[in-house]
Amino acid sequence: MARVTPDQIRQMKAKGERIPMLTAYDYPTAKILDAAGVPMILVGDTLGMVMQGYETTLPVTVDDIIHHTQAVVRGAEHALIVADLPFGAFQVSPEETMRQSIRIMKEAGPQAIKLEGGVRVAASVHALTEAGIPVMGHVGLTPQSINAFGGFKAQGKTERAARALLDDVAALEAAGVFAIVLEVIPAALAKLITERTSVPTIGIGAGPDCDGEVQVIHDILGLFPDFTPRHTKRYGELGQSIREAVTAYLNEVRARSFPTEQQSVAIDPVVIERLRTPTKADKAKAR
Repeated sequence: MARVTPDQIRQMKAKGERIPMLTAYDYPTAKILDAAGVPMILVGDTLGMVMQGYETTLPVTVDDIIHHTQAVVRGAEHALIVADLPFGAFQVSPEETMRQSIRIMKEAGPQAIKLEGGVRVAASVHALTEAGIPVMGHVGLTPQSINAFGGFKAQGKTERAARALLDDVAALEAAGVFAIVLEVIPAALAKLITERTSVPTIGIGAGPDCDGEVQVIHDILGLFPDFTPRHTKRYGELGQSIREAVTAYLNEVRARSFPTEQQSVAIDPVVIERLRTPTKADKAKAR
């Protein structure tokens, strides 16, 4: 089965098809998502929080993104893989953005790059798309700007802020992005943006009227115990299931009821008996 392309994502918007997207950071998760038919997988810098235990995404490095993207690319044969540009990889200059993006594309093998920001990164986005690198935009609550925002807060709630978001989206569209993540903005504003832009919008905490939706896999499966964002929904409680499974394992090991013969390798008892019988060499060593 051929891999999903950015052009197919654009066509999904044109056809009115919803676009589901999830994050993945390792081979087995990517393989499961791919088999389920997820068309796009994001290797997000959220890995800093859900995989590495940081309080924010800021410590994530390009090396981290490459490491996790390589695993996801090996696991997913059909989904379009999007790799995040982490904090520090694109803020310096368009040239540095290009250098880091090329490195990720060459070493990790995703089909697209995602970076946060609108007007301020439009020049970099244009340079990347002109070089043949598909780019996904990201506006609204951009976690790499958490210190400027004063926390994980909704964006675009005033007229001034909403107009700035409209300008950001227009700038990204003009720069050539194939999709834009709208994170934690008012649902009515996300609907307006989706209606005005030809670019597929992928919401997260942006209401039901975006062209698609992205969620962190750990959030929807109950695998991240620190907190549950308001914009997510639990579709499973794998964290609880894992705890129960581990508890059962601990109990059986302590009770010596695991492992059993079923999990063991057999050997001819005669061999063991011979091993118990001292040889001449063994007797000589004992002297």
